[in-house]
Amino acid sequence: MTRLFAATSALSLCIASTAVADAPSKADVLSTYANIAEAKYDDSLIAAKTLQAAVNALIADPSDATLNAARAAWIAARVPYQQTEVYRFGNAIVDDWEGKVNAWPLDEGLIDYVDAAYGGPSDENEFAVLNVIANPSFELSGETIDAGKITPALLSDTLHEADGIEANVATGYHAIEFLLWGQDLNGHDAGAGNRPYTDYVQGDGCTGGNCDRRGQYLSAATDLLVSDLEWMAAQWVEGGEARAALTADASAGVSAILTGMGSLSYGEQAGERMRLGLMLNDPEEEHDCFADNTHNSHYYDGLGIQNVYLGSYTRIDGTPVSGASLSDLVVATDPSLDTEMKAKLANTMQALGRLKSTAEAGFAYDQMLERGNEGGEALIMGGVNGLVDQTKTIERIVTVLELDQIEFEGSDSLDSPDAVFQ
Repeated sequence: MTRLFAATSALSLCIASTAVADAPSKADVLSTYANIAEAKYDDSLIAAKTLQAAVNALIADPSDATLNAARAAWIAARVPYQQTEVYRFGNAIVDDWEGKVNAWPLDEGLIDYVDAAYGGPSDENEFAVLNVIANPSFELSGETIDAGKITPALLSDTLHEADGIEANVATGYHAIEFLLWGQDLNGHDAGAGNRPYTDYVQGDGCTGGNCDRRGQYLSAATDLLVSDLEWMAAQWVEGGEARAALTADASAGVSAILTGMGSLSYGEQAGERMRLGLMLNDPEEEHDCFADNTHNSHYYDGLGIQNVYLGSYTRIDGTPVSGASLSDLVVATDPSLDTEMKAKLANTMQALGRLKSTAEAGFAYDQMLERGNEGGEALIMGGVNGLVDQTKTIERIVTVLELDQIEFEGSDSLDSPDAVFQ
């Protein structure tokens, strides 16, 4: 038995040595990862500039057509951005910045008018119904704030996370989403937010009040999104700070890739964005709740994980970006594990694809969340189970590549379900 083990070990070493000779360097893998980040953030910027043009057209000439065009541009802008979320958790520069552009959930009453059922200020957030659009002056931490003109600086420096409260989201995609759609008051019934274009009409046709200030806010938030994305895109070019931090230590860089993949797969997407909402049966737990676009957000988050592992991304203009990948690194060490990872990624994307196509056919995500809807629960849990399962393989990859211990983001919805209701 001992000799057989020794012979088998020797053969394995021989095979491994041959495979390793063909393995990419970790530096090459990191280069591809950074190149894809650069492309994704640049695509996000390009799409945000298209959104900016559509928003400007809406404000200049409000109509059903210009409002619908701005909404379509917002949905299109989410496609490349959601694929960047896999760069969170492992890259500190992204984590420190991300809240500016994609913070969620938000107390939308901070921004604009809301339905009476929304409630009022609470012990948790006295600014939950501040409605800065209707109030050119307000008190914050004992200081009188002049909001006579709504500017990007007012949103980013004063209003965003006002009083240190995370739910006071004043900037980013979801603030813009709310201003384009308004609240979704349909509960578990069909339909998204239905803000009328007349909320942007100047003069007698204005609905909702303060149409000029609402236009100022929408313009300021969109301009700020563009400038924030310009900054992040610049961090990933050759010589950029994010690229430099990633490549300073090759092993730590590969750990960063896997940390982002595992944390997004498990705690963030499977847990906080999918399983939690299903446990609470709460349509307010949708990621893109005003636009009913959550099915797309989930799908493109999953796709972002897959294209990082495979080292391949297709830009919004159809240009491919690819190179040495984490998959190449794994296959050189354990080909069967790479096959397993690819299969699990494909299974997850199939599940998220079913969720996406079903929503597009008319069965909206908030309808899926309704208590007792077995079909909706099955669709959502298909995605959750796929994401959780692929995380198990990501953990095995960490071990096989002999990387330092990595901790992935967790979620009470997965780790301590009883705590969700306490």
